[in-house]
Amino acid sequence: MTRDKAVDEVLEFIWSQRELGSNSVKQLMGIKEVAEEADTATVERMMQEGLVSISGDTITLTAAGERLAEAAIRRHRLAERLLTEVLAMSDENLEQNACSFEHTLSPEVTDSICTLLGHPPACPHGLPIPRGACCKKTRDELKPIVQQLSVLDAGDTGRIIFIASNSHVRLDKLGSLGIVPGSTVRVHQKRPAFVIQLGETTLALDPEIIKEIYVRKLG
Repeated sequence: MTRDKAVDEVLEFIWSQRELGSNSVKQLMGIKEVAEEADTATVERMMQEGLVSISGDTITLTAAGERLAEAAIRRHRLAERLLTEVLAMSDENLEQNACSFEHTLSPEVTDSICTLLGHPPACPHGLPIPRGACCKKTRDELKPIVQQLSVLDAGDTGRIIFIASNSHVRLDKLGSLGIVPGSTVRVHQKRPAFVIQLGETTLALDPEIIKEIYVRKLG
């Protein structure tokens, strides 16, 4: 089935609204809320294509709709990551550009972006990115360009691409130390403590923090 931008947007809306809500049944969504986001023709087309079913005032994603919604959300959130962390796009235009960009991504390109970014667990807003086939390969098969800081050896230098933490306190603390996306760090030593060099400053990092910092190795 050819990808339909309008359909993709409805699927993403249903998925994202379910994440924000407290629906006990995963697939259900109020038809009134969906109707406010989509025209009748789009919803009818989705029913004809077997993506949703409607009963009373609820709309339910079918198994096929669930798979497409997950894929659409994955493309969108990876697009946000790419635009933010690699292209340094500001939050002001992020959503609009991610929406436009995601509809051009094939499954192969989506997996390539995911691998490039080191298989990030969440979008810039902290929402989970559904795992793809590329994320499920063994470590030996996977050679991401972006990796956890802990993978670097002593003496290696890397540029921070993103920090996968939902803790605003931790992010603020790291930011105050200059550990932010775009910064270049050098691994000074890994044992007995993990120590990095940031400019003229030498810092010892907690093991949990190291796991959340993703870098692109330089040189």
